[in-house]
Amino acid sequence: MKILLCSYAFAPSVGGIETNSWILAEQFSRLGSSVTLVTQTPGETASTTYEIVRRPSLRTLRRLARRADIIFQNNISLQTLLPLQFCGKPIVITHHTYLTRTDGTLGWQDRVKRGLLRAFHNVAGAKAIADTLPVRSKMIDNVFQSDEFTFDEGQVRDRDIVFMGRLVSDKGCDVALRALSRLKSEGVYPSFTVIGDGPEMPALRRLTEELGLQEQVEFRGAMREGRGREVARHKIMVIPSVWPEPFGLVAVEGLAAGCVSAASNVGGLPEAVGPCGLLFPKGDAEALAAILKTLVADSCLREQLLAQRDNHLRRFHPEVVARNYLEFFATVVRDHSRSSILRRAKKD
Repeated sequence: MKILLCSYAFAPSVGGIETNSWILAEQFSRLGSSVTLVTQTPGETASTTYEIVRRPSLRTLRRLARRADIIFQNNISLQTLLPLQFCGKPIVITHHTYLTRTDGTLGWQDRVKRGLLRAFHNVAGAKAIADTLPVRSKMIDNVFQSDEFTFDEGQVRDRDIVFMGRLVSDKGCDVALRALSRLKSEGVYPSFTVIGDGPEMPALRRLTEELGLQEQVEFRGAMREGRGREVARHKIMVIPSVWPEPFGLVAVEGLAAGCVSAASNVGGLPEAVGPCGLLFPKGDAEALAAILKTLVADSCLREQLLAQRDNHLRRFHPEVVARNYLEFFATVVRDHSRSSILRRAKKD
């Protein structure tokens, strides 16, 4: 199958969509498909098993569409969708986030996107996303970096709790710090590692000092390499988001590295955590402190939660997810071909 994969953002840019597109392109290629990836991200193109075309002209984009069997847009982008909507090829769009502004309102771009969806085949990477789409969608799970986040029975876990994510207010890292302060007042002093960077870094460092947590908290910054090894040193992954995450892939990555989750109960996080962690009401530092206290102290409970790890992770494994996509693509291409034949027959 010839796949034109459209990913507005891609490496060397860093983020969830970029990683997702990279993993799927690699897997599609490995499983025998011919993949061309187009992106608006500039940069050097490393050697890959598939073609990467950066910032293509409209003429190039349409030429690439003509030679493809299917167009796969990994997260909707009007910049590539509008020029391709009448190319005569089936188009699949995977939605990774809500088609609204962050405050839940609709901007003009959101209205245009929502109005176009009925003309295409839609995929949701999480139930929280599917529930908000104005059209029916196919559910295909998100994918995680199985080569980066791995589990080793002999791993020495010399740290207690880890947070990994962009340091913005939506991620709730301050809630985790306030939970640590509550534990400190009870005489419990778990270690806490923060992996990530962002505009909230200065405020979080100040809060750490104000709460007297300097001896417990370590800020590692945005680690470009070795994140999986660092996460695997910990027992617990905390995901205290106050915004309803569309999914929360970090919970899956933490679990793959052997961490149980302590996560807020909003958006897609309950689905990402599954049976392998505990949930608390968003923004409730006291409730989070109680969960962390239990998970730090109770190794048997952690083992019980991890016992369901393999079954939960299997659905997000790169090859499993890629095969699910390819099966869906084959169905879409077959149905599109039949419809084209029927249209031509009616004209004749």
